[in-house]
Amino acid sequence: MKIAFASGKGGTGKTTVAVNVAHILQQHGADVQLLDCDVEEPNAHLFLQPRIDRSIPATVRRPEVAEAHCTGCGICADYCEFNAITVFKNTVIVFPELCHGCGVCAEFCPERIITETDRFIGVIEGGDAGGTGFVQGRLNVGEALAPPLIRQVKEKAPAAAVTLVDCPPGTSCPVIEAVRDVDLVVLVSEPTPFGLYDLTLMAATLKTLAIPAGVVVNRCDIGNDELYEFCRRENLPVLAEIPHDRQIAASYSRGALITEALPAYRDIFDRLWEKVLTLLPSRQVPK
Repeated sequence: MKIAFASGKGGTGKTTVAVNVAHILQQHGADVQLLDCDVEEPNAHLFLQPRIDRSIPATVRRPEVAEAHCTGCGICADYCEFNAITVFKNTVIVFPELCHGCGVCAEFCPERIITETDRFIGVIEGGDAGGTGFVQGRLNVGEALAPPLIRQVKEKAPAAAVTLVDCPPGTSCPVIEAVRDVDLVVLVSEPTPFGLYDLTLMAATLKTLAIPAGVVVNRCDIGNDELYEFCRRENLPVLAEIPHDRQIAASYSRGALITEALPAYRDIFDRLWEKVLTLLPSRQVPK
């Protein structure tokens, strides 16, 4: 089964929850892996401290045009949904940063003069974190195409009974790619106006995608009840509450896992996982 950890905004504690759930499951002997799909700024490795033993390049296909044989018909530009290719008179201009490597331009070129080559966009790294499988993507600095790298991170990950996906923040294309094909999304939010606003965006996104979700309320004692009222209204179960504790912030700043540095909080993550299992069809729950 695949569980994603997402948030409408950054800084809510999404990665903190994901890595501590991974650690709890590993401690219970589960076959678990964590995929860090926040490829623009991966940080789960700071807490899990994996031993990276493999690294492979991530690429996307980009078109190359034999302009000497181009008739300037413009069909390639007409079919490109990403405006990555344009035709000006008999000159074809390709914008590689916009190209998603879908191959449509080459497929529909009537002269068959468009070929595709690989363009390097980042790396996929994998390893082991004390029994927890670990895979992360690192997008090249300045690269705009996070979704293809996220997709490749998920494709290159080995099979596991439980796969946890640490998503990028927001509700844009990278997040959609990260949550695609997961069984459940754990939304990590906080009871502040910004936290509530971004939670509403993410909840609406998941409703459109027909993906079930639950909510973890981080720093649960710093705001008001509006977030809880929203959860009740939208039938979003609250899976766990994490208090605003200076010790948690201190352990986070050291790169320590809460469940290791502050054992009193282990029960929160144990109960969180138990509630996650109740939201899944029985066929998806590992034996």
